[in-house]
Amino acid sequence: MSVDMTRNTPSETEPTDFIREIIREDLRTGKFGGRVHTRFPPEPNGYLHIGHAKSICLNFGVAEEFGGLCNLRFDDTNPVKEEAEYVEAIKRDVHWLGYDWGEREFYASDYFEQLYQYAVQLIKLGKAYVCDLTPEQIREYRGTLTEPGRESPYRNRSVEENLELFERMRAGEFPDGSRTLRAKIDMASGNLNMRDPVIYRILHATHHRTGDAWCIYPMYDFAHSLSDSIERITHSLCTLEFEDHRPLYEWFQEQLGVYRSQQIEFARLNLTYTILSKRKLIRLVQEGHVSGWDDPRMPTLSGMRRRGYTPQAIRDFCGRIGVAKTNSVVDVALLEYCLRQDLNKRAPRVMGVLEPLRVVIENYPEGQVEMVEAINNPEDESMGTRQVPFSRVLYIERDDFREDPPRKYFRLAPGREVRLRYAYFIKCVDVIKDPETGEVVELRCTYDPETRGGYAPDGRKVRGTIHWVSAQHAHDAEVRLYDRLFNKPNPAEVEEGQDFTANLNPNSLQVLTGCKVEPSLAGAEPGSIYQFERKGYFCVDVLDSTPEHLVFNRTVSLRDTWKKIEKSLQQQRKR
Repeated sequence: MSVDMTRNTPSETEPTDFIREIIREDLRTGKFGGRVHTRFPPEPNGYLHIGHAKSICLNFGVAEEFGGLCNLRFDDTNPVKEEAEYVEAIKRDVHWLGYDWGEREFYASDYFEQLYQYAVQLIKLGKAYVCDLTPEQIREYRGTLTEPGRESPYRNRSVEENLELFERMRAGEFPDGSRTLRAKIDMASGNLNMRDPVIYRILHATHHRTGDAWCIYPMYDFAHSLSDSIERITHSLCTLEFEDHRPLYEWFQEQLGVYRSQQIEFARLNLTYTILSKRKLIRLVQEGHVSGWDDPRMPTLSGMRRRGYTPQAIRDFCGRIGVAKTNSVVDVALLEYCLRQDLNKRAPRVMGVLEPLRVVIENYPEGQVEMVEAINNPEDESMGTRQVPFSRVLYIERDDFREDPPRKYFRLAPGREVRLRYAYFIKCVDVIKDPETGEVVELRCTYDPETRGGYAPDGRKVRGTIHWVSAQHAHDAEVRLYDRLFNKPNPAEVEEGQDFTANLNPNSLQVLTGCKVEPSLAGAEPGSIYQFERKGYFCVDVLDSTPEHLVFNRTVSLRDTWKKIEKSLQQQRKR
């Protein structure tokens, strides 16, 4: 596919970074014949997380911007850890973010035979050999950053012997770990990746796609480089940990004389209060610290989706942090800011009381019910209004009342008047307590019928406005208040003898039962998101919520940590 050459110069609204500048220069010089073709290559051994979202947005984004293509290619070269479940979850997540790969869904396993033949070709060129050293011996012979490695005693086997042994490896004659195929490069190289790296290992395991057809599998570096070449990828965008692997990536393509792709590295995403190591995320699941990969506290895209994150917010976040050449840590407050910005525009407002306190309006007629008009979203007039029932007995938040209010507390207290959102002014005239515990169990109030809509015709003002629900019409709900999973900005930083689980936040989940929500939520669809006025944004849980038992997950609170957000934005601008 040819690219529109007029896109070589970015407009004021288009993103620009060092990767896009490289692509523009390649287009200008015709390096790849005017093509831009990227790929997103996940390993199907777990669920995607927010760090993968950055790569997804970058790979699919630049292809879209420059009129190119992006492949979805699964690097399924380790059958011990990979499952079809992960493949389907990854596809769901990429689609959810708003990207489509069309007919370009590929797997490294699609190329197993071709990769095998490439390995045979390297043997024939004298560039690969079968090695009998154990994995431990290979590491020992490899050397260190300051000392060169030692050549394997099997390095100088003849081409004929290597071809025979490699064929027997494929035939399944040898046990796991007994032999490997290694590239013959340079055991004295300053780059450890070039010291005769293993390119095939024996692994008698059933593959999720090829079954038991293979018992030898290519290593990542070999499969990555040559799969890119087979698919004629122009720009292979990788995170910085693969920078030292680039010479090997290029060596395979050069030695075999195949299509040359260009690997470019960028900084991976690191977030405060967040673990993105797949190995550690697996531990959280397996050890029961979370309920699963889609636990709303997890940084996985499935967990974030269940919590109520939107693809628009995540894409906005990835756009804001940009693409850099050096690693840094992004404040999670910036991600939460992007989420609030998006939900503020799209989430309907409703009233929900999380810790109910009963209120009886003594001068309101018994049995009377009236409907008050409430705005669905002040940011979007097209969302209109709704009718909310008002009656004699209400529920308000328990912390919206203080018997002995502190200074600057403007909500309800004995003798004090407040505004009920969309309804009336009420005044507390009596407090009913449990005789045994002394706990406040009910408030007796009066209302001013002249203040319908929340405004007094005589011009008097009240400083407090609180939300409420009609007791007669309220629906019971369970509300799960999620907080950050870790209580330290850098969860990996631990004291001696501890590991990252020592930094788990014991209060990352609080479950509230007996909550009351307005009747408009009776048929709330799983996955739908609302702003509970004054309390935050909440998502109807997709697994546990039913019409008979409403369950809401708190997506994010209403309050921004502005100083942290501004600091994060300034850091991004500097980069």
